[in-house]
Amino acid sequence: MRRLLVCCFTGQVSKTKYSEQKNPIRSGETMENLQRNDDNDNSMIMINPSNNAVTNIISNHDFSGGLHSWHANCCHAFVSSADSSCSEGVALKSIGNHAVVTNRNECWQGLEQDITGRVFAGSTYSVSAFVGVSGAVQGSADVRATLKLEYRDSTTSYLFVGGTSVSKERWENLEGTFSLSTKPERVIFYLEGPSSGVDLLIKSVVVTCTSTKGESIADVTDGNDNIIINPQFEDGLNNWSGRGCKVVVHDSMADGKIVPLAGKFFAAATERTQSWNGIQQEITGRVQRKLAYEVTAVVRIFGNNVTSSDVRATLWVQTPDKREQYIGIANVQTTDKDWTQLKGKFLLNGSPSRVVVYLEGPPPATDILLNSLILKHAEKIPPSPPPSIENPGFGVNIVENSNLNNDSNGWFTLGNCTLSVGTGSPHILPQMARDSLGPHEPLSGKFIHITNRTQTWMGPAQMITEKLKLLLTYQVSAWVRIGSGATGPQNVNVALSVDNQWVNGGQVEINDDRWHEIGGSFRIEKQPSKVMVYVQGPASGVDLMLAGLQIFPIDRRVRFKQLRLQTDKIRKRDVILKFSGVDSSHFPATVVKVLQTQNTFPFGTCINRTNIDNEDFVAFFVKNFNWAVFGNELKWYWTESQQGNFNYKDADEMLDLCQKHNIDVRGHCIFWEVESTVQQWIRSLNKNDLSTAIQNRLTGLLTRYKGKLKHYDVNNEMLHGSFYQDRLGKDIRANMFKMANKLDPSATLFVNDYHVEDGCDPRSAPESYIEHILDLQEQGAPVGGIGIQGHIDRPVGPIVCSALDKLGILGLPIWFTELDVSSVNEYVRADDLEVMLREAFAHPAVDGIMLWGFWELFMSRDNSHLVDAEGELNQAGKRYLDLKREWLSHARGHINEDGEFAFRGFHGSYTVEVVTFSKKVSKTFVVDKGDSPLEVSIDLAA
Repeated sequence: MRRLLVCCFTGQVSKTKYSEQKNPIRSGETMENLQRNDDNDNSMIMINPSNNAVTNIISNHDFSGGLHSWHANCCHAFVSSADSSCSEGVALKSIGNHAVVTNRNECWQGLEQDITGRVFAGSTYSVSAFVGVSGAVQGSADVRATLKLEYRDSTTSYLFVGGTSVSKERWENLEGTFSLSTKPERVIFYLEGPSSGVDLLIKSVVVTCTSTKGESIADVTDGNDNIIINPQFEDGLNNWSGRGCKVVVHDSMADGKIVPLAGKFFAAATERTQSWNGIQQEITGRVQRKLAYEVTAVVRIFGNNVTSSDVRATLWVQTPDKREQYIGIANVQTTDKDWTQLKGKFLLNGSPSRVVVYLEGPPPATDILLNSLILKHAEKIPPSPPPSIENPGFGVNIVENSNLNNDSNGWFTLGNCTLSVGTGSPHILPQMARDSLGPHEPLSGKFIHITNRTQTWMGPAQMITEKLKLLLTYQVSAWVRIGSGATGPQNVNVALSVDNQWVNGGQVEINDDRWHEIGGSFRIEKQPSKVMVYVQGPASGVDLMLAGLQIFPIDRRVRFKQLRLQTDKIRKRDVILKFSGVDSSHFPATVVKVLQTQNTFPFGTCINRTNIDNEDFVAFFVKNFNWAVFGNELKWYWTESQQGNFNYKDADEMLDLCQKHNIDVRGHCIFWEVESTVQQWIRSLNKNDLSTAIQNRLTGLLTRYKGKLKHYDVNNEMLHGSFYQDRLGKDIRANMFKMANKLDPSATLFVNDYHVEDGCDPRSAPESYIEHILDLQEQGAPVGGIGIQGHIDRPVGPIVCSALDKLGILGLPIWFTELDVSSVNEYVRADDLEVMLREAFAHPAVDGIMLWGFWELFMSRDNSHLVDAEGELNQAGKRYLDLKREWLSHARGHINEDGEFAFRGFHGSYTVEVVTFSKKVSKTFVVDKGDSPLEVSIDLAA
């Protein structure tokens, strides 16, 4: 888990690390890589009921839950009690809580809620909201309710719902209606309107469905191809059962407050004593292997004073040899107030003897309510078209008045801080920007100086909405500095607010009064209505200075040309084939054909145990990769989920497959320093017992696989966790390396961490990683390699290369150990992947690249696969194979008068075929690394 700086006006934003499964195994269970649902992927969908009950589709409509489900749009918001004073000292007489929306710089800034999935095309909805205003109000102010509608083709439109005129110190009822002729991909309801500087007050919002036409709940729940029997409990509990608990059918609960969303009944899994208890149905014989299935369920929770909880759909699979597997299908945050749609996909690789689908997740004693469940063959989603960008303006800075030659024109402040212009900043562009832009005119030496900061989010800002183009990758570069008064290191962040969503444009940690380079990137993939760039981060009271902010689209193709030249220098070698055994007069007529059969550079991938039951997966894996890493099967929480109960069978079978195909394997990982990944039984050990358990883990794992695993990630993510160090002291980290080296001296021991290469996280910036490695080495740790995980978005070559250059000074081999890129658009994903592969392959310090998977539904991030669930190659997969082919060398010609044939080729295995006037001769040889030409002697008479 990584915690990053947060934009004040979007509330707390938690950025979750996507790289690996972090949930310890349940007692007696094995596990699969679970598909992770992002907060913004609409996996949580509230459904509007079709029965006669009047239901408000707005969550937390009266702010009794604070700002839960609400987001401030490029401003700031908080909830005030009935007796508290609003801004400017104006007190409004009210009943209950109300929201205060403040720091508004534009009339469109206000409070919004995503209601996607709670509204349907053809239905009519009525809106009633009690609103007020305070602050610098002259007479009255207009307040409006608006819908923002986002469509799949990236177009965005706005629908006026209703409005009212509001006087100071008065609540007014804003009313309106709306209906949608078609269903957008995303629907946002928001309140806006008053002039800048006027606070918007909201007491309650009610949106109800007044008539239903067109799309109905039947569209969500019906389907003749549903594999689930009795999906809406019309036949009671026929085909359903409890998983460790009791299941009952209701037509209503809680004195009629809970009624079915669709149909007449719903089921409740009750008397639950474990989080995995729930409702289940066996589907053995109704699902086929190697087909993708989609699950859709309508769920909510009830009881035990739990108002919000995760509900998960899980597949239990028993193999013919009685092995158990648990496959995570979907996960959704639901409440005790509304029905929520849970949706996800799964694939069976093998031929199971039994299959059960079930719901689980909430704390014990909390009921799981299920209204309906659909399981059917997943439809293929057509791929997005390739981006078509007119006049991209590569290298052109979109920031207005970046050099401050027009004083502070175009800039404004967030919050009540002070902006002035000073002189004395650097006159040259930061290095990473120079690498992208080439020769550039000097900077002015002027900088923005922000003083009187009382919040971390206060700083300079600028609107850039109209200057951005969709699907372009933008590089961010600036000089930043902080004033005196800071206690400890300070993070400075260039951020963007994209329709109230915080986007990280780069971060740097500062602990002195020098100017520091900050670099990052971003990309907008859906049409936004408002985009603001701002700089934030230091503690309140600490001045913030900004100079030469550059935001420009990058031309990746120009960079690729440079990388090809660099690749030829470091990944190829001159080869001279020397021929004998034939008369020299025949040389001109002798044809030489050189074919490279394999590039020996390590290109590997993550695999999971169930993957190897799918022959299509295995065929692609062994053909296109020469290294492997196991996703979970060597992690401690997998091999010893309960103390003394070991499971090495999965890893053994995976290793057997790799050895059969001469595929080398990395050992990931011996330990994991992040506490949330550590089994409960380990967390409960005292200091002495924990030390013993660590020694036993090392001995058991490294003795079993001695000489079989080429690498080990010894203690994963030490820059982001400290479980073992906190309990056993600083020496334990170095001792882990020492003990591992003693048990298997042949294995190269790696450190491994994330956000090293992208400028997103100061904790793992190259400088921090270098200091961490040197500290381990000073303690005697035999660190043999540097692992960069590489879970990256919108990569920019010079930023990645800068990190590699810095780490390269240590002289240790660098590996990308868990590389993946994510984009809904396959062509953009392919471009991102090409950036990372070319940068790594062209850098002399990089010795290997491991992808963190390639097959859909077996990736840790959505939209990062190269092959879809049923085996079809997408654009990213095609790009990967194209690059693999580009990095093979072939040559054809004739022997020269000196009896030689020369070429320059990539390192790897070759076959040469020589056709003379009388015969054909074939020979194999290997081109390894070397500075001098490789000479290969071939006797044509043999």
